[in-house]
Amino acid sequence: MHKLCRVIGVLLAVATGPCCFAQALSFPALETPDLRLVDGASAEYLQPHVARTFLNALEFHKALFDWEPGEQTAVVLRDSGDVGNGSAGPVPTNHIFLQVSPPSVTFETNPKLERMFSLFNHEVLHLATLDANNTKDRFWRSLFQGKPRANRGHPESIFYQYLVAPRSYSPAWFAEGSAVFVETWMSGGIGRAQSGYYEMVFRAKVRDEAEFYSNLGLVSEGMASDFLGYTNAYLYGTRFVSYLAYKYSPDDVIAWLKRDDASDAGFSDQFERVFGVNMQDEWDLWIEFEKSFQRDNLAAVREFPLTQARALARTGLGSVSRSFFDKKSSSIIGGFYYPGVLPHIGKYSAANQSLTNLVTVKGAIKFSVASTAFDEKGRRLFYTEDNSRKRDLMSVDVDTFEVKLIAKNLRVGDLAFNSKDNSLYGIRHHRGLASLVGIPEPYERVLTLHEFPYGTVMSNIDISNNGEYLSATMGDIQGKQNLSIFRIRDLIKGVVKPVRTFDFGFAIPEGFVFSPDDRYLFGTAYYTGVSNIFRWEIQTGDMEAVTNAETGFFRPIPLEDGSLLAFEYTGQGFIPVEIDPTPTDDLSAIKFLGSEIANKHPVVGTWGAGSPAGIDLDSMITGNADYVPIRELLYDAGYPILEGYRNESALGYSFNWTDPLLLNSAQLDLSYSWDDSISSDEKLHVDLQYKHLDWTLRYWHNNADFYDLFGPTERSRKGDAFIVSYDTNLRYDPPRRLDFNADLAYYKGLDQLPVNQNVGTPIEDLLSGNAAFTYSDLKKSQNAVDHENGYRWVVEALVDYADGTSYPKLHAGFDFGFQLPIKHSSLWLYNAAGIGQGDREEVFSNYYFGGFGNNYVDDEEVKRYREYDSFPGFEIGEIAARDFAKTVVELNLPPIRFAEIGIPAFYLGHIRPAIFAGALWTEPGSSLDEQFTTVGAQVDLSFTLLHKLPMTLSLGYAKGFASDNKGEGEWMLSLKIL
Repeated sequence: MHKLCRVIGVLLAVATGPCCFAQALSFPALETPDLRLVDGASAEYLQPHVARTFLNALEFHKALFDWEPGEQTAVVLRDSGDVGNGSAGPVPTNHIFLQVSPPSVTFETNPKLERMFSLFNHEVLHLATLDANNTKDRFWRSLFQGKPRANRGHPESIFYQYLVAPRSYSPAWFAEGSAVFVETWMSGGIGRAQSGYYEMVFRAKVRDEAEFYSNLGLVSEGMASDFLGYTNAYLYGTRFVSYLAYKYSPDDVIAWLKRDDASDAGFSDQFERVFGVNMQDEWDLWIEFEKSFQRDNLAAVREFPLTQARALARTGLGSVSRSFFDKKSSSIIGGFYYPGVLPHIGKYSAANQSLTNLVTVKGAIKFSVASTAFDEKGRRLFYTEDNSRKRDLMSVDVDTFEVKLIAKNLRVGDLAFNSKDNSLYGIRHHRGLASLVGIPEPYERVLTLHEFPYGTVMSNIDISNNGEYLSATMGDIQGKQNLSIFRIRDLIKGVVKPVRTFDFGFAIPEGFVFSPDDRYLFGTAYYTGVSNIFRWEIQTGDMEAVTNAETGFFRPIPLEDGSLLAFEYTGQGFIPVEIDPTPTDDLSAIKFLGSEIANKHPVVGTWGAGSPAGIDLDSMITGNADYVPIRELLYDAGYPILEGYRNESALGYSFNWTDPLLLNSAQLDLSYSWDDSISSDEKLHVDLQYKHLDWTLRYWHNNADFYDLFGPTERSRKGDAFIVSYDTNLRYDPPRRLDFNADLAYYKGLDQLPVNQNVGTPIEDLLSGNAAFTYSDLKKSQNAVDHENGYRWVVEALVDYADGTSYPKLHAGFDFGFQLPIKHSSLWLYNAAGIGQGDREEVFSNYYFGGFGNNYVDDEEVKRYREYDSFPGFEIGEIAARDFAKTVVELNLPPIRFAEIGIPAFYLGHIRPAIFAGALWTEPGSSLDEQFTTVGAQVDLSFTLLHKLPMTLSLGYAKGFASDNKGEGEWMLSLKIL
């Protein structure tokens, strides 16, 4: 036990040694009356451009929506990922977070214009629509002194957020569809509302007679079980908003999105006010319109002979990466990503239509899965992991499945392999800039061949079979695209001058690869609005279409016999096909809904946002002091709260402070119990918390909690507590992560143990500490509702010091599970063991087990029986043990999804059943040893409230068994909030 005490001492020293304020950070910042720009990406060169672009978009949206934000907008630049994107939110204050890397334009799923211009046009519109407010909203903001945000600790705040920002409770399709629609016309008609990809998705649905989701079905099923997932919010939202603009007018769309004194708070009520029709009825009319519109496009495409493509699979394979044909195995090798299966590098055999999983891809990305390059002679496929973060370079032997990590956080993608010297080439993203790099074998050095200026992005590279040329797509800051060929020997010398170029205008040449004889480059582009395969003869410069696609062809793979493998888009994702490429001039152009809108309603042509260069930034700057989060704590809102204490109610008020970047916060909850059954010295309840990065400082007096109103688990405690907590990621490499957390607490005036409600303590003062390491590698397939594969371990040391005596304990857990052949089903084992020191009769010496642990209304984990101290079928804390071993086996059955149950503001998502059985052995190896078992089942019903608030209603039953007949049946009913 002396060793155990030393381990605990070391862990607590690590936890409490650093000073919490030593973690204070600072970032370069720039300030205007409307903007607080914080550069967390070390991209100083970008700051003026970002500021001008934001202010340009802000002025446009303020005028279009008659919107006046009530505070500065915090804009934060990040460089923690290799794929550019943005997010925005209106509570507690307006904020926008941007990744500065170039966005992915795979299949033209993102705009092709200058990234900051497009991002801010889109993200500021989110603020204009979701922060939209009128006199009534501003009254509540004044009353609360800010904008309360939904807080699971105080569920009343859900209602308060609705009062101050009612449009913040809107579905994703509303937010994304409106933003895409307006941003397209801010860019002069260049954007996703005029996207060949968007047209193709719905054209394929009509051709394949695939399901069109209803307004309700989209949010309950389309974004949860469809292979496109959340992307459906953009697709459906954009098409529906565009349809409204076409049928009615763009001005009517803006009237719907605005929030003036005559408007309704709810977006659907406002829809009916503006358009005079129920939204679902109009949605149904849009579907009929969309089908008719796409039937006309299909008829136009069919005016000329369609390319005859021989399907090599029965169903779509979801998203696919760049792929290669392996002659040795006669298979297609690439990345695949579709529901029910973990994303992986696989070999697809056309002969028997089977897909072999070579290796799971960690951090796969939608549409492109991963970046890949194939060394056919060396029998290895290079691929990238962590594709939406800082990419790792990996390789897998396609015959032996041996996996190697070549470089961690290399940040290189768009891979190409040079078979002449076995070198790799790729594109690296860093601080918003794209660089062409070379990686010579044995791949220990990265040579930067050229760093392109901001706005110029090279992508889709390939290397000729003779090793002399590199082809690439080149995009400039204005969004123009060309296909270029470079001599590799020139690139190595630093000469970045193409030997041949073909201008594609604003259509992106994608996936162009050399033919086996290096005579041609084959690739795709929406040159006529439909993604067809084009053949570029290198010597002559002739560009010819070699397909007439009905939906769209992508990622061609030229074969030695002159035929092509490619992927055709279908309603189920991409399907491999074989094509005989035949040059043709007979291609029909399709109609774009966006063009039809512009023809019918020319007003959208006046919506151009203009150039950000016209913003006189210098005259607007009011400060450029560094942003130090710890100095920026501001009061953001306060609101009434209801809490529970000793089975009685308490009324109070919550005061909240945050900094604009949400890096530190403070919360003070004051409440008072009015019931006479509560003694006078326990009527006042105080809970003060301050959080700064990984540290939390907390003081409570007669702690009360909202969820104690609903039992049976109680968190409220008599007395006072002073707590210091430290939680950090020692390793964060999703899904792999190593967490360390520790707490040091001093309790005074207790009459129950801090975490064991049914165990009284004769000692009122207690010093308690714990420290834990937790490692997890838990995976789930696309659209899964829970983890389906992987493992997790935890080691925790605890020590209580009371009345001059120490009570150390140490426990460990190891959980693991795997997928079953039925999609979204899995089998898990949850194991734990613990030892303690001290007299077994002392309450501080023991662990306590029993009960499901869920309250009737709760905010913690749904499947609480997985936790080491839960044991359904026995009372909470009924089983006490100084030493123990425990295991639980769990069978998760596939969820049953619902498509049309409820209304958009309150709908069912899925129901998932699980069966479990557990065994607990207490005091093993001693004369006091006992065995306990539990068998039970739990069903979780997931539903969504107010369009975006996830809730879960759980029903469980378990039967406990013990040698002394202590066990009994236990029912559990629980509603989890958020």
